[in-house]
Amino acid sequence: MIKETEALLKTYYGIDEFLISETKNINEELNETFNVIDEIREFNQYKVLKAMQESRVSDFHFNSSTGYGYGDIGRDTIEKIYASVFKAEKALVRSQIVSGTHALSLVLFGILRPGDELLSVTGEPYDTLKTVIGIDNSNEKGTLKDWGISYKEVGLSPDGTPDIESIIESISNRTRMVLIQRSKGYSWRPSLTIKEIKKLIDNIRSISKDIIIFIDNCYGEFVEECEPIEVGADIAAGSLIKNPGGGLAPTGGYIVGRQALVEQVSNRLTAPGLGDECGPSLGVNHLLYMGLFNSPHIVGEALKTAVFASRLFELYGFEVSPRHKERRGDIIQAIKFNDVHKLLAFCRGIQKAAPVDSYVMPEPYKMPGYNDNIIMAGGTFIQGSSIELSADAPLRPPYIGYLQGGFNYDHGRLGALIALSEILKSK
Repeated sequence: MIKETEALLKTYYGIDEFLISETKNINEELNETFNVIDEIREFNQYKVLKAMQESRVSDFHFNSSTGYGYGDIGRDTIEKIYASVFKAEKALVRSQIVSGTHALSLVLFGILRPGDELLSVTGEPYDTLKTVIGIDNSNEKGTLKDWGISYKEVGLSPDGTPDIESIIESISNRTRMVLIQRSKGYSWRPSLTIKEIKKLIDNIRSISKDIIIFIDNCYGEFVEECEPIEVGADIAAGSLIKNPGGGLAPTGGYIVGRQALVEQVSNRLTAPGLGDECGPSLGVNHLLYMGLFNSPHIVGEALKTAVFASRLFELYGFEVSPRHKERRGDIIQAIKFNDVHKLLAFCRGIQKAAPVDSYVMPEPYKMPGYNDNIIMAGGTFIQGSSIELSADAPLRPPYIGYLQGGFNYDHGRLGALIALSEILKSK
């Protein structure tokens, strides 16, 4: 770190000299972990490049369509590329999908029918998905429960891992689909690695080969060398303003998996008989291609940010999950504050580090789909993008902050330093 950088950190960002010195030590300590991240990033970069080359991408694929979107070769080709990258038979990649929750909802309503049972084997699903299922305290209409689709969940083992014995006991003749949430969401548990997902799938398959295994893949794309479809999952879904959009996709979501299942979902996205033939690209094809190409690199930078934050906050006495040397299944870094004021100071520090709206002070508020007030720090170029440096948390004990994203490690590291500085000042 050159003297000019140190001076800027001290005078403009208010980071004290000891913390700057500590940063240098942490960087040296993390070299080995960063090398592993770089190796995975390199493999995934070549994997994406190969899929694009095999699909013979050209600039005419970046053209736009309007109206019905019939014959949009750019849209159809990006879906072919996603299918190749994720080792799936078919993919849907659409700007009409507005969020990860929307993508997951499409899969659930596209495949499940009245009388079916959905079984979550990773404990409680993410807050917004509870509303979709109909298991929260809201009065929302049109949930799975309203359609006569039952729901059951298996709690996690004391160590936060899936309880395979209880899962096997919970599978019944009514169980049509098993839901596996790869990321920790708003919980204090390890995110699942691909190895753990495979073990889970293999055990479920030993009971029934007909159950549809569905992976909520949000935040997990390109974190490891392979993806859930490669280890036996039937279908997976996620958001383009998370990992695979590479920070360039302005909106959208994706669904990958078995052809028959993805086709069912496409009928839910549009209408039976229309399926995936409709859906105009509206000028975003170029951004989806370039975002996917950038994604492995961006995910690597986000992982380095998470690893640095894990070590930094651990050194200052905070409980973190995962720890800096642990294998990761997603880009999320959880930090337990046990104090609402520290949590708020943390999120406000991340906001101060933002390139957009750095002067704004985030406040907790009631967001659609959540029962708790949520605080979100996200001075992002794309609204709500969590592959950009961001943090959020529900305001409930033990007041855990969830950090994710970062276009580049320099910015991510700065965000962690400012956030810690804000906490130290608030004492």
